[in-house]
Amino acid sequence: QVQLVESGGGLVQAGGSLSLSCAASGRTFSTDAMGWFRQAPGKEREFVAHISWSGGSTFYADFVKGRFTISRDNAKNTVYLQMNTLKPEDTAVYYCAARPSPYGSYNPQDYVYWGQGTQVTVSS
Repeated sequence: QVQLVESGGGLVQAGGSLSLSCAASGRTFSTDAMGWFRQAPGKEREFVAHISWSGGSTFYADFVKGRFTISRDNAKNTVYLQMNTLKPEDTAVYYCAARPSPYGSYNPQDYVYWGQGTQVTVSS
């Protein structure tokens, strides 16, 4: 059974940091691109960042550039999202996703496997 399990969400004040993790199991994810997406109440799911199978290529949405960092540890089947200088508008449920392809995409429809999400709330 393929599973992606996010953790690390929570409540933080504006300007603070959180580190999200996504542990994968049930298949070999080391050849998959991985992505992070988020969805705020009443809004569509939006792209945050993606990383290639090797970790050598990363891409970020403009609104997180310079603040968020995506990384992965294939030996642990885990992908991370380090979030710094958080803003209230970053409040959302954050999802990780796997794409059976070497390189990521900003389009959520290109991803096959999804986690259940973890809530991030940033207070002003």
